[in-house]
Amino acid sequence: MTIGFIGLGNMGTPMAQNLIKAGYHLQVYNRTIAKADELEQASITKCNTPAEAAANVQFVVSMLSEDEILKEAVSGENGLLHTFPKGGVHISMSTISPETSQLLSGLHEQAGSHYIAAPVFGRPEAAAAKKLFVCTSGAALHKAAAQPILEALGQSVTDFGEDAGAANVLKIAGNFMIIASLELMAEAFTLAEKNGLDRVAVANFFGSTLFNAPIYQNYGKLIANKQYQPVGFKARLGLKDARLAIKLSQTSHTPMPLAMLAHNRLLTAVAKGGGDNDWVEAFGKGVTDDAGI
Repeated sequence: MTIGFIGLGNMGTPMAQNLIKAGYHLQVYNRTIAKADELEQASITKCNTPAEAAANVQFVVSMLSEDEILKEAVSGENGLLHTFPKGGVHISMSTISPETSQLLSGLHEQAGSHYIAAPVFGRPEAAAAKKLFVCTSGAALHKAAAQPILEALGQSVTDFGEDAGAANVLKIAGNFMIIASLELMAEAFTLAEKNGLDRVAVANFFGSTLFNAPIYQNYGKLIANKQYQPVGFKARLGLKDARLAIKLSQTSHTPMPLAMLAHNRLLTAVAKGGGDNDWVEAFGKGVTDDAGI
């Protein structure tokens, strides 16, 4: 089957590679089309616009970094809605606001096509290993049709109902929990280091006992070792996610003081020129710099 694929960033590229391994041919669009050179050339067709990527296919997968970029790819001058066949399903895997998903779902319905949200949890290495956790929302019929594609990308697919924005609420909540954990670990390991302990030994202890979970094991190792390369997720995108959490908290009258703290940590990193560095560095180095080590 040929499907459209839009967005070949740090996450999109390994996801596209897994779809190719699963037997799909991809009509690929990326703003920097040279990124498509990393894919098996016999299994892709390079496209010049999102509209071209969506022509004559029943499914389009998008993995774009921000709400406005996704909106432009869907409904802009060269957007996919201009060519996407009636009855087609757009699988949006971006971290965006629930309002954007609801808006795009409405635009698709007006055009005779369909939209489901399917954001993912996992860094690029998890994407490459097909270990992503996929969360979905939207009409049940269209989620069922997209299931084989989603199963080719992750280790599990979990549904959160028919509201198009529901999975995006979950994604925002989950990313908030991650950034709060990054701050927590950075502070704890730095406290231990300043008081004479080996921060790596501290991280290993907690990651195998009280906090025996992937976030504390994987991110904990990076923070403990002050390992900020290669960049898996940029601080400026983490700042965008923190803003999404704050916006959602404000619209729903939900006080989130930790979200403000994490937002300011990321904002500081971006303001100092570290927007393209890993968000782990924003927390790990941010805390050790504050502590003078």
